[in-house]
Amino acid sequence: MTGTISSSTHPQLPPTTEEQRVSWLRLLRSRRVGVTTFHRLLKEYGSAEAALDALPAIAQEAGEDSYRTCDRGRAERELEAGDKAGATLLLWGSAPYPRTLAEIPDAPPLLWTMGRGDLLQRPLVAIVGARNASSLGTRMARALARDLGEAGFTVVSGLARGIDTAAHLATLETGTIAVLGGGVDVIYPAENAKLAEDIASRGLRLSEQPMGMQPQARHFPARNRIISGLARAVIVVEAAARSGSLLTAHGALDQGRDVLAVPGHPFDARASGCNILLRDGATLVRGAQDVIEAIGPATAPARPVEQIEMPLAETPREARTLRETAKLHKQILDRLGPAPLAEDQLIRDLAKPAADVAPVLIDLEMEGQIRRQAGGFLSRA
Repeated sequence: MTGTISSSTHPQLPPTTEEQRVSWLRLLRSRRVGVTTFHRLLKEYGSAEAALDALPAIAQEAGEDSYRTCDRGRAERELEAGDKAGATLLLWGSAPYPRTLAEIPDAPPLLWTMGRGDLLQRPLVAIVGARNASSLGTRMARALARDLGEAGFTVVSGLARGIDTAAHLATLETGTIAVLGGGVDVIYPAENAKLAEDIASRGLRLSEQPMGMQPQARHFPARNRIISGLARAVIVVEAAARSGSLLTAHGALDQGRDVLAVPGHPFDARASGCNILLRDGATLVRGAQDVIEAIGPATAPARPVEQIEMPLAETPREARTLRETAKLHKQILDRLGPAPLAEDQLIRDLAKPAADVAPVLIDLEMEGQIRRQAGGFLSRA
């Protein structure tokens, strides 16, 4: 078992056999293997099978003697559940996998989809906003989505109440994609069951979560990075100053995506997040034409990968072995407790470069082991 990492910057080839698909699924579903760790394991060991063999020893060096990888039966049952539900499994690096999403540093290794997979190859824009949207906000979301759909864009959103629902309803005919926080076969909220059914037959539902997984709070930040990662641009219609929609916008900026916002009245708390984005340089949106002028028409080619800024993609994390990563996981968790700790203080305590710590924090957050709170504070879950 070697600790060296291939210098190749090309992604690992996706599985071509059922046995390899099972191994990828087992690796991703193994405890303490998040998305970042999955990609690093593939780079270090060359295959999911080799990574699975190495994981118990890596865990033991990190102080965990009883570590067991995801068993084969569990992975096979998930594949069977997907087949039974009529879902399709997309694999990172394969031709059907959306190119824009593959570009982000923490791209989901696996995506379950239900519906029209061809929509992933079309120009995509995301529309997100408040669950408790105002009447004006929902009207604006419907108009924006409808006009952008007619202009050739497919609209991506999160199937939540309010703005998301309005955007999906307006684009059922032209193309809409719903990214779910739970399994692709689990509908939340329940009131959107009919809409979700319509999207599966006329649009596309997708999720990186296991089949049958009930959505939990920790799943939604991960869901949001997929929404922005799929899209050429993210449009925020209404958002509070501390909201998931605002976090989606910030994540979009980190991914090199365009961020646009609809202005709102200063006295309306549902507009405060949009107004903050506009203050900080987001493009103001009054209608679909503003969006098209900012990002170009749907027929315009997407920017080449090398022109998209991806800050995390060039960090030293690719040169760190999994043993070192496991130790860093343990050091972070040992320093965090229920009382919030500032992220910059944690980094100083660890005496490590922020570029080394940041992707590991993302991994732990997506695994649900730590919680990120307002003001840049972290706590242990």
